[in-house]
Amino acid sequence: MENISNNKFVLAAPDAIIVIGHNRKIITFNEAAERITGYKTDDIINTDFQILFRNSDQDIKYILSSLDENKSHVNITLNLTTSQYTVISVMAIITPIIQPNANLLGIILVLRDIQEMVSLQNSLQQVNKKLLIERNLLDSVFNNINEGIFTIDLDKKITSFNDAAKTITGYKRDEAIGREYWLILHYLKKEFQEFCQSELDKQKPIKNIELIIIRKNGLRIHIRLSIARLLNNNGDVSGCVFSFQDISELMNLTSHLDIKYNFDNIIGHSKQMQKVYNLMDSVANSSTTVLITGESGTGKELVARALHLHSDNKGEPFIAVNCGAFVETLLESELFGHEKGAFTGAIRSKPGRFEMANGGTIFLDEIGELSRELQVKLLRVLDNREFERVGGIKTIKFDARIITATNKNLENEILKDRFREDLFYRINVLNIHLPPLKDRIDDISLLVEYFLKKFRRQFKKDIRFLSSNVLRIFKVYEWPGNIRELENVIEHAFVICNTDTIRMDSLPEKLWLDKSYQSNSSSLNTSISLLDAERSVIENTLNKHKGHRGKTAEELNMDRSTLWRKIKKYNL
Repeated sequence: MENISNNKFVLAAPDAIIVIGHNRKIITFNEAAERITGYKTDDIINTDFQILFRNSDQDIKYILSSLDENKSHVNITLNLTTSQYTVISVMAIITPIIQPNANLLGIILVLRDIQEMVSLQNSLQQVNKKLLIERNLLDSVFNNINEGIFTIDLDKKITSFNDAAKTITGYKRDEAIGREYWLILHYLKKEFQEFCQSELDKQKPIKNIELIIIRKNGLRIHIRLSIARLLNNNGDVSGCVFSFQDISELMNLTSHLDIKYNFDNIIGHSKQMQKVYNLMDSVANSSTTVLITGESGTGKELVARALHLHSDNKGEPFIAVNCGAFVETLLESELFGHEKGAFTGAIRSKPGRFEMANGGTIFLDEIGELSRELQVKLLRVLDNREFERVGGIKTIKFDARIITATNKNLENEILKDRFREDLFYRINVLNIHLPPLKDRIDDISLLVEYFLKKFRRQFKKDIRFLSSNVLRIFKVYEWPGNIRELENVIEHAFVICNTDTIRMDSLPEKLWLDKSYQSNSSSLNTSISLLDAERSVIENTLNKHKGHRGKTAEELNMDRSTLWRKIKKYNL
């Protein structure tokens, strides 16, 4: 019994511990017992236990049953009388102390003040409520600011992801959490990831870096990005926080250019288009002369305007000339200008397109239509960067970037002596070739989704789906007019269609009478969404590569983990 009374654990226990000897005297009284009862240990030791239960005969019976009959009692309620003669309720456990082969030595009472428990519980609830309010407030701020924010851990995996980040990147929170950050914030230049890591290793924050990222749907947007380290309570690095803003609209406003010529509208995620994007990104900030080739309707002028938009001279004029739209006698005047009286009808002097483009970019579309004579004059402009107006003698200096485009094979034109070889090498410093739509079928679903969204706004119609037959036509049709034809077909459908689904009868007749469709036609005519189109593309590509996921991911220009997730999603 002496060991119990001197035990440090007993004395410092959070619950009141009272030891009563077989002679009914109190022999141990810890600090918690002092706090609950108000009695001092020195005043109560060797006192009859009944002093604590003077107002409760029933409680005295509990104690005596343990002392006299060796009974244990668990989680009973006792009414304890304090030194101030107040009665408090306590939860109690009463345990007899018996040595082997010996009589009862006494009992141990473990008491817990019920009011104290309730008060503690209420305090904890108040603290939890306060923490919950603060957390909700932080969550509200985190998810309602316009700036995209996410955090990563030391393994470079995303640990939090706010609503603005979802809007800017196109990825949902559950798609982002747990993934490496570069799979979500997909940079156009992979070198940027190495730059970020290098700067963070030097303990330098990254502030207001402007770059282009690729959204989940394949569209490109400008963002302004800052990155800072996260420190834990010990001052050690626990990860990083990324904050970024979509500045695409700001870029467009400051450049005073039509929004449709932004990079966003050059749509596609196919391997062919990735090569185009890489070339555009490499040449955009240079003054290099560019030749854009491709069939009519592939978007050559969009690429030319995008190159200008992302150049150092984006605030200067962009002048476009369709060389096939003018008769030869007028084209020279249109390009270089003329002086008053230079020819019949020249009643005043007029600057040409080259003068108007000074400091900016001149885009010569259908350059293969130039006559041999004009080719010679254009060659001089490229060589000397100067020209004279028609009928003039004053030499005008020229300082603008030249971008040309054609749907012809200029090398064949050279062999036929219709295009000068020396001019070809002057304009073909860097060639960007736009593939025809029939060679990038994988991009059709993205293009269709883009045009559906565009025409929903324009026509105020909620058309969101294609029937399976329409989708089949889009996949087998040759698209001689390329993207321009696809846009016209969908616009035609919006004019006619009065349901949420574009069906066969909403298409121009030439499409559903096309032989390539007739040979692949079936009677199926159920409505499917563009998700079904994606499923079909993935399934066909998997079959093409006999189930090889690596080759499938490479052809679809898709991360392997993304492909695996989509395979599970579509149960392929």
